[in-house]
Amino acid sequence: MSYLDNILFAIILGLGFGYFAINVKKLIRNIKLGQDVNRTDNSAERWKNMAMIALGQSKMVKRPIAGILHIIVYVGFIIINLELLEIIIDGLFGTHRAFSFMGGFYDVLIASFEILAVLVIISVIAFWIRRNVIKIKRFVNSDMKAWPKSDANYILYFEIVLMSLFLIMNASDYWLQQMDVNHYDEAGSFPISQFIAPLFNGLSEGVVIIIERTAWWLHICGILVFLNYLYFSKHLHILLAFPNTYFANLNPQGKFDNLQSVTNEVKLMLDPSADPFAAPANPDAAPAKFGASDVQDLDWVQLLNAYTCTECGRCTSACPANQTGKKLSPRKIMMDTRDRLEEVGKNIDLNKGVFVPDNKSLLNDYITPEELWACTSCNACVEECPVNISPLSIIMDMRRYLVMEQSAAPMSLNAMMTNIENNGAPWQYNQMDRLNWKDEN
Repeated sequence: MSYLDNILFAIILGLGFGYFAINVKKLIRNIKLGQDVNRTDNSAERWKNMAMIALGQSKMVKRPIAGILHIIVYVGFIIINLELLEIIIDGLFGTHRAFSFMGGFYDVLIASFEILAVLVIISVIAFWIRRNVIKIKRFVNSDMKAWPKSDANYILYFEIVLMSLFLIMNASDYWLQQMDVNHYDEAGSFPISQFIAPLFNGLSEGVVIIIERTAWWLHICGILVFLNYLYFSKHLHILLAFPNTYFANLNPQGKFDNLQSVTNEVKLMLDPSADPFAAPANPDAAPAKFGASDVQDLDWVQLLNAYTCTECGRCTSACPANQTGKKLSPRKIMMDTRDRLEEVGKNIDLNKGVFVPDNKSLLNDYITPEELWACTSCNACVEECPVNISPLSIIMDMRRYLVMEQSAAPMSLNAMMTNIENNGAPWQYNQMDRLNWKDEN
């Protein structure tokens, strides 16, 4: 490889990682648009969750077929791309298989990579068949049309191409090693690509070198393209599953957080010595908003959840409201939140770092009250999510806004709350009559 090749490689590498860094910065900026919430407690439990759920894939295998296939793709793709470090060294310094000095251990590594590459290809084909031939219900719901459906298939095609390029690169490299071509020193063990190498018999050394170099360049460029595609794809969870599981809510699933502003008012009412007319600590502060109507009202963990969503649909397939034909889809809640957050982020980019009101909001423009009130708050979606996302927390915050800011609860719920306020019970009768039922026996 000439110095010109090294320089070109360095430029491509810099552009790839540079654009990725820009997207990461934008991602962090968007997540920080959310309200502050403290998730630094019980670090030992958080590290355990991250190790078991994000790294160990413990919740994936609850559905064994999809879980095992996903683990193969996940482990294979991550481990195979450990070779990326060797490719970078070879590309920058013009070496050939820089880690070959490891001897037998290197042979084991390359052999393992090849076997995993084949397993990844088989698993990805199985995933494609499940989505496009068998058409499993959770992959063909109304919220999986257009871009979400195409995105899922693009990723599968990406993985097949990258794994195929890896095997072609190794097969041509192996053939050149066997031909004792200059610069291609014998290194590595090739249990799969050694059976592909005979396809090059009859070709000249120069042609095989071109094939090897082309596969090598396409492989590394494909990895960089894939890396930068993640930001626009549901596969961003490859990176975000780790912080998402670490910062997940550790409270029991049935426990909801109290609004601090409401808690303060209740304490004020219960304290006989408190002065209800006392000046607020910060008179210039804007009054607290009850619940959430847009992404800026959600907390940053909820926004992290939205970016981490895998769009696997396990939440929606387990949702009792969805199963009975209601409009609610927990997956759509997360996808809508991410789409609105991206829209807000683009607004900020266009207006030099300042959000200009666009007369749109997450509530109504993306998520309808009908969807929100269909939720039974059973936590099935939270339990099913393989990366600890909580669609329910977003639903409850938006319900709070409807009830406490707009008094827009369904008539039956408003009647119940009025009865509780007036009668101390959900039913419409006087408190003095609450025990009359005992006289009927």
